[in-house]
Amino acid sequence: MHLSFQNELDQLVSTHQKIGTLNPALEKCYPVVIVMQDNFCIFDLDSTGRRYHWIKNVPRPMPVPAGVRAAFQIQDYDGRIACVVTPEVFDTPEGYVTILHEFVHCYQYETSEQALKAGLDVARKAQEVGDVMWEINHPFPYTAADFITPYCGFLRALNEQDHQGIITARRMLKAYLGVHDYEYMVWQEWKEGFARWAENQVRRHLGLPENLGGLTQPYSRVVFYAGGNAYIDYLAEVFPPVVTDLTALFVRMLAI
Repeated sequence: MHLSFQNELDQLVSTHQKIGTLNPALEKCYPVVIVMQDNFCIFDLDSTGRRYHWIKNVPRPMPVPAGVRAAFQIQDYDGRIACVVTPEVFDTPEGYVTILHEFVHCYQYETSEQALKAGLDVARKAQEVGDVMWEINHPFPYTAADFITPYCGFLRALNEQDHQGIITARRMLKAYLGVHDYEYMVWQEWKEGFARWAENQVRRHLGLPENLGGLTQPYSRVVFYAGGNAYIDYLAEVFPPVVTDLTALFVRMLAI
């Protein structure tokens, strides 16, 4: 039995019990993989569903950078989706929230992500050329003025709850970006923006500062984490059911 992280994983379950009712995406705990040197240490909930236990160690299947915080399938655990972290994640309260953020990605994967991705031309084109890293490496025009100006206008309109300003900015973005870049933008706003939105729900509930990173220029894809979070905040105000149906949320975010 591998018990070196039992206290930390008990704390994770305790933290989850405080926030699990905030949104359907936060209701479930997922497997946790802790990267230790050349091994993946796999933990999962026991039969009670209230405590993690060690499943097994498997050889690390790929290089993993220190500080990794990710959600992906573990082939040596029947291809199940899991949260993958390195041990220092447990050093701060925010680290536990980060794991819950990755649980949201696990939920997206299990409920809606694959079907939605299949409908995106940018994803199909990437698959055709074997580009499995397109979600990270897509060559988006982050520094182009024709992107920055309307996206700043979009963020400003969200802050002011200016419905017409939001529509105008989105139309400008779609006209400039074209199909693939627009799909990519919305995909990141939905996938990472929703996880950021759920994370900030957790942070508010636990009395921790919100995560607002990504709004400083020069922009990177992280601007879509912040922009998606703000957009979903706005949509939650005008149509609350949308934050409990991720497919409907994506459709609404993609539309003008």
